[in-house]
Amino acid sequence: MSCEFFPPRTEKGVEKLREIRQQLQVLQPAFFSVTFGAGGSTQEQTFETVIDIQQYSGCEAAPHLSCIGSTQEQVRQLLQDYQAHHIRRIVALRGDRPSGWAGPLGEFGYANELVAFIRAETGSHFHIEVAAYPEFHPQARSARADLNYFNQKVQAGADSAITQYFYNAEAYFRFIESCHAIGIDIPIVPGIMPISNYEQLARFSETCGAEIPKWLRWRLQELIDDKASLQALGLDVVTRLCERLIAGGAPGLHFYTLNQAELTLTIAKRLNLFTSAT
Repeated sequence: MSCEFFPPRTEKGVEKLREIRQQLQVLQPAFFSVTFGAGGSTQEQTFETVIDIQQYSGCEAAPHLSCIGSTQEQVRQLLQDYQAHHIRRIVALRGDRPSGWAGPLGEFGYANELVAFIRAETGSHFHIEVAAYPEFHPQARSARADLNYFNQKVQAGADSAITQYFYNAEAYFRFIESCHAIGIDIPIVPGIMPISNYEQLARFSETCGAEIPKWLRWRLQELIDDKASLQALGLDVVTRLCERLIAGGAPGLHFYTLNQAELTLTIAKRLNLFTSAT
């Protein structure tokens, strides 16, 4: 398993994330990834967070790199800095434009170009993760076009992929079948989003195109003023989802923690994945 954080912007946030990280280390994750803000808006904080994890957590750190707003020279320098700090894993993404973005898009149009650049600059030094979309990218022209674009990232040198979160296991399994049908055989790890706040989840899902099943959306709406019951429902739903994914052969689980530990720890304990999870 692996866990994703976003880089804190304040010293208080830095200390909180260190505490969260220490709590999650009991799960012995393969790595902690750190997001890269839209348009590179958190580049400095991402770097600092990654180095802190690498030096003090005992776990591997995986920085996100995005295309939007990035020049080749900026990415080259970041790659050199990460190599100097013994970082061995990168999550390469196209990324999102910040709201109201009027700046240049950068020298990389798509994630496959970024993956190819990383390979050309660093050879096999980095294990490169890319994004996958079982329910299709919100800007995809068609299912076939989306799959072909994913294949371009694989052909450019991606080692494995992490999916956008979803709550329909069949979407994941159908996606895996489609990948196998065209010869894609890299590990594709499902992204898991614990449910703690309906309004936040609905906002994220609207942006990224993740589907909240109608029955679940209505139940969460009914419990919007009852946080304990909403989280209890969310834990049941996500635990069952993870059980189906593991039983169906998923190679791992990647948790979008939102810099929180409790729900991820509870799900891991329910799944009996880690005897040390208490």
